[in-house]
Amino acid sequence: MFVVAISVALFWMAAFTLWWQMHAWRTPETLAATSFDRPDSEVGLSFSLLLPARHEQAVLEHTIERLLESTHSRYEIIVIIGHDDPGTGAVAERAALRDPLRVRVVIDTHEKKNKPKALNTALPYCRGDVVGVFDAEDQVHPELLSHVDHAFTSTGADVVQGGVQLINFHSSWYSLRNCLEYFFWFRSRLHLHAEKGFIPLGGNTVFVRTDVLRAVDGWDPHCLAEDCDLGVRLSSSGKKVVVAYDSDMVTREETPDSLLSLMKQRTRWNQGFLQVYRKKDWRRLPTRRQRLLARYTLMTPFLQAFSGIIIPVNVAIALFLDVPVGVAIMTFLPLITAMVTFVFEIVGLHDFGKQYGLRVRFVHYLKLVLGGPFYQVLLAGAAMRAVWREQRGQGEWELTSHVGAHLTDTREDVRR
Repeated sequence: MFVVAISVALFWMAAFTLWWQMHAWRTPETLAATSFDRPDSEVGLSFSLLLPARHEQAVLEHTIERLLESTHSRYEIIVIIGHDDPGTGAVAERAALRDPLRVRVVIDTHEKKNKPKALNTALPYCRGDVVGVFDAEDQVHPELLSHVDHAFTSTGADVVQGGVQLINFHSSWYSLRNCLEYFFWFRSRLHLHAEKGFIPLGGNTVFVRTDVLRAVDGWDPHCLAEDCDLGVRLSSSGKKVVVAYDSDMVTREETPDSLLSLMKQRTRWNQGFLQVYRKKDWRRLPTRRQRLLARYTLMTPFLQAFSGIIIPVNVAIALFLDVPVGVAIMTFLPLITAMVTFVFEIVGLHDFGKQYGLRVRFVHYLKLVLGGPFYQVLLAGAAMRAVWREQRGQGEWELTSHVGAHLTDTREDVRR
């Protein structure tokens, strides 16, 4: 009976996750509503763009140059550099000398550094109506700020979350799945969260009214998922969040450059979600459905890891142990939802390639399917490592390195 109960629970968990993941594609009207509206010619708000950078001298200059190409007329760029990082600091100072009216450098003097501490260091220096956050390797569209400005003024939002997309899907077998995860999350799943009134915000291309951000004391300096935590706190206090996704306007990023980097990144995110869950701010959400969604979302990484382990175990029980036929059939329920998910992932990969003008070949679909079980093992390992670190009180920030893999012409790379 225990095996049957676990199988049924996993089946419904996977079914709900898949339904939420496909939210944007339910109807043509739903899909159309996920995009930015075309802005008018008026400029309503000013922006302070925060750019924390640590050991990012390889990609920082390009990101600043892209931000300076913005068509919006009222913005400043605040680059946040650690006092012990002269290499990245030199790049930032050169950019500030070239355009002192737009670019400023703020020094983070915290002994133990992380992203939320860096962001909080810069918050008192922000002069714009809205604070935006980007990462040091980001490729930002020149018209993004104008679209975000219009989203704020036309909806009365407190927060606007734009799209982020990993783009170098051809770099490795795991980068393919990593890119697709981002595609489903920002293209679809976050829109459902905004609609339901509970949203774990993304780490960049997120814009918050400055007065709202200061009212909640900025970011939690001790949380490893400061973006998720901020979203939970703002959702719990009833702030309006608007999510918009447009393939032309997304911020392009690269996947981690190695499996170890990906493992550390996922460990940090999982541990951060666990920290946010334990803080219990989500309990202040006004409705029971919102609280259930919050509980499920914050625990999803661990539920996914558990399902990645238990599905093969269930299949082995059905094939190799002497169990009743009915029980054996029930153990295959999670496998059915896994197969359906694979089908939707294949369709999603096709749509991803179409939207970004990328040539997706048969070998990529093959890698997507064959890499699925191995990717689940990696997620399971990251989740278990996150629990182990949290129990031991290890909360140091494990930095994800960037090499600029997304800055090449992806179309040409895929054709080779």
